[in-house]
Amino acid sequence: MNEVVKFIEDHKTLVICRGIYGDDLLHLITALHAGGIMMAEVTFDQADPSAISKTGQAIKMLKENFPDMKIGSGTVTCVEHVVATKEAGGEFCLSPNVNLEVIKKSKELGLVSIPGALTPTEILQAHDAGADIVKVFPAGWLGLKYLKDVKGPINHVKFMAAAGVNEENYADFLKAGYCSAGISGRLLDKEMIAQENYAELTRRAQVFTKIAKEN
Repeated sequence: MNEVVKFIEDHKTLVICRGIYGDDLLHLITALHAGGIMMAEVTFDQADPSAISKTGQAIKMLKENFPDMKIGSGTVTCVEHVVATKEAGGEFCLSPNVNLEVIKKSKELGLVSIPGALTPTEILQAHDAGADIVKVFPAGWLGLKYLKDVKGPINHVKFMAAAGVNEENYADFLKAGYCSAGISGRLLDKEMIAQENYAELTRRAQVFTKIAKEN
């Protein structure tokens, strides 16, 4: 787990793969990987009754094709999601909320736990329950000053930013104290995917990768 946490801190940029599977996902990650992206999460679609099997299959596919990447799951809201992630070969679980049972099961199965939190109370509740990194969500809406204020008394927690991070503000989020960030819209651009414009997605990945290396 410590090795995976260090990997996240070193590479910083995590692509959030929501609602994309099969060949589309494979082509997307191929393009992003070419641009330097080394981490991806496949989310569980809460409205899809086949979410567990779809997400599990997607994680397995990515692990098989990109052995140098760290792959995990997102929108993990129950213990069943944690178990499915482990069985698929995933290495971390991200959640939108603080669910103590999810954190406990993640740690029990040797997975890195990254729950989502908003308030100082939630952040410390997650950390005290064993979370390796706390995802501040939605970071973009809260703004950069929020974490600076929170990190005053809570400077022992590792933070990931999620929602609202783009090429223009990514460096600012890292300088504010976030160790990493989850990126969705700019790297999971469905218009670019529909046009099969993977060269543009590789270019964007290179921009995020450069920012991460410089900060």
